[in-house]
Amino acid sequence: MPRKTWTLTDVDADVYLDRLAVGPGDVGGPAVGYSVTKRTLRGGLRDGVDVVEVDNGRFRFTVVPTRGMNIWRANCDGVELGWKSPVRGPVNPAFVPLWEPSGIGWLRGFDELLVRCGLESNGAPEFLPNGALRYPLHGRIGNTPAHKVELTIDGDTGEIALTGVVDESRLFGPKFRLSTTIATKVGESRVTIADQITNLSAEPSQLELFYHTNLGWPLVGAGATVALPVERMAPRDAVAAGAVPNWGVYDPETPGLGEAVFFFEPASDAAGRTLAVVTSADGNRGFGLRFNKRQMPCFTLWKNCQAVADGYVTGLEPGINFPNVRSFEERQGRVADLKPGETRCFELTLEGYANADATAAARREVAAIQANVTPGICVSPDPRWSP
Repeated sequence: MPRKTWTLTDVDADVYLDRLAVGPGDVGGPAVGYSVTKRTLRGGLRDGVDVVEVDNGRFRFTVVPTRGMNIWRANCDGVELGWKSPVRGPVNPAFVPLWEPSGIGWLRGFDELLVRCGLESNGAPEFLPNGALRYPLHGRIGNTPAHKVELTIDGDTGEIALTGVVDESRLFGPKFRLSTTIATKVGESRVTIADQITNLSAEPSQLELFYHTNLGWPLVGAGATVALPVERMAPRDAVAAGAVPNWGVYDPETPGLGEAVFFFEPASDAAGRTLAVVTSADGNRGFGLRFNKRQMPCFTLWKNCQAVADGYVTGLEPGINFPNVRSFEERQGRVADLKPGETRCFELTLEGYANADATAAARREVAAIQANVTPGICVSPDPRWSP
């Protein structure tokens, strides 16, 4: 059977492959029209960053093993998926000051389509009574390099799978392992991320996790919309409360406009499946994010409608908790307890829609789920969801 595996990085075995270019001729089998390349970037803040670029013939995406196996950019049938961050990345984690006193140093490396937030903590920065930083913004996993990365291609089925292992651990603290498989098939318009988070410690550990999935110009702009089947929704704060009537519509570029954040309990089908769909203003392009509510019961919508030059972006963020300070989420019971050796699994799929028919079909899926549920829309923050 034409199926081959390449080890790109294996720290334990002292293996590191600086460059790789793979196509159908290197694998065999009937699957054609794809390519995978691995290279190390040089220059500026990206110096030393490994990237793996996968092209299945329709869907192209770039994985960054140096940054926790995040997905940097994607393109589906000519539709750009990602955003124009003021940060010129992908940034080597060595240049990201996670522990700067403000607690928001994480933003100096933030420009990905998808970045995991966690694992010990993942919300707003939290400080000790003496003012020292206790937990930085969005945690460490997204700025931690993978220590093992493998590429597998099946020439019969056309499946392309990139696997990676990232450890977030320290002495006298939590010891987590992220094992991820990022997979697509030749000719498909999607990529699926399947993650396993394992507690490597001999003691119980507490986990926070959400997936910061980010879109901006040109897909998202004035008049673009987002659709999500809603069980319940509440604004995070007074700024978002003023925007509740138009939570699903994006404003034009507005310099100085404050970010608006909305918290959701999403509705789902009987198996827990649900999705969020972003549609361009003209209805001709879109993006879908599929996930399972049983794995990730919380959903955060972040709308940052500043000027494009300053980072016009929206975040679709399914997770096990809301991105508040960790102590608040712990009090509300949304920080997961993992027993020694316990593993929790999470899966989500990113889809691109290159025409009005595909975009409309995805929105009909949202409507079909919503038809069975009357949404509860709160006009003010919920004290159980917002501190």
